[in-house]
Amino acid sequence: MPITRFAPHDDFLRVYFAGDGVPRHADFHWFWLRHNSELDRHPLTRERIVCSSELPLELRPRGVRVSEDASGLDIDWGDRADGQVSRYAADWLLANAYAAERVAVPRPPSDSVLLTVEASQVREPLVPFALKRLQESGAVIVRGFEADTEALIDLFGGAGLSVIETHFGRIEDLRTDNTTNRNTDQLGYTDSAVQLHTDQPFLDRPPRYQLLHCQRPAETGGGNSVVDGLAAARYLADQDAAAFELLRTVPVTFHRKQAAFERVLVSPVLDFDAPEGFRIRYSYFTLAPHRVPFARMEAWYRAYNRFATLVRDERHQFRFRLGAGDFLLYDNWRMLHARTSFTGARWVRGVYFDAR
Repeated sequence: MPITRFAPHDDFLRVYFAGDGVPRHADFHWFWLRHNSELDRHPLTRERIVCSSELPLELRPRGVRVSEDASGLDIDWGDRADGQVSRYAADWLLANAYAAERVAVPRPPSDSVLLTVEASQVREPLVPFALKRLQESGAVIVRGFEADTEALIDLFGGAGLSVIETHFGRIEDLRTDNTTNRNTDQLGYTDSAVQLHTDQPFLDRPPRYQLLHCQRPAETGGGNSVVDGLAAARYLADQDAAAFELLRTVPVTFHRKQAAFERVLVSPVLDFDAPEGFRIRYSYFTLAPHRVPFARMEAWYRAYNRFATLVRDERHQFRFRLGAGDFLLYDNWRMLHARTSFTGARWVRGVYFDAR
């Protein structure tokens, strides 16, 4: 039962086997492999001489190779002064395979081409086409539309969406010299970076969709990114069920406090039981101090931080820059969005929509 090949991943190694009646592949965490190195056993008694608590959880190998006769794997952990590497025999791996034939959940997607359409190349009514893409992928980027936001509102209104006015107003002018909106004491009206978040998580029913319509791009910076929060949640559940359960079940407080506006709402970050389907509430700048029970606080932070690390990884983000007339429409119940800091008179108009 030789090993045919392997595929390294961030947190685990996938090993492929040949032979009848054996799994085609099995997955092994790096930490599990390191803890089971035969180099950490006494040469006479073969008992363990290293406790797992002595090893760092985030360790990764320096190199992996299939042995010359394909009967095992050699892993160089990079910590042996004598240059020895750990050998894992194929039959031993099969006998101890705890994730044989595992079907891994894919990472959140990141190819912005999948979201992008050129308005001039759409051979059918633009808005129904864009809404179909929105339902499929959670977001759509349309290039080359005109700068008239009211015209866009009319088009989406004709397709069954209604504008939702918020405490900022009917249309937000996201610009540093904003004089048109209420409650402008928020990051969106500065030139600072705004990290990934969902909008209005402190409302019982946040607006379902948001349109970001570029009127004038920044001189430098001002790039956008969106992340599929539903895909990220499913990926987390596959990688770390305990973290997923905490984010799904532990209520936290979202508190938006501005000079002339205040709202508080308590909800889990991942809400699979919300009316009308999944909602993610994720907003680092409106999270109140956590009041999780003492015995769960560290576990909660580990779970939250693991999810944050997952979505902030650029490999899991759709990244792009809007030009004048371009617009982004995304599902605020499913997608996280962000922008980088910028210089210059960047101007983007924001409109919230919901289905009638």
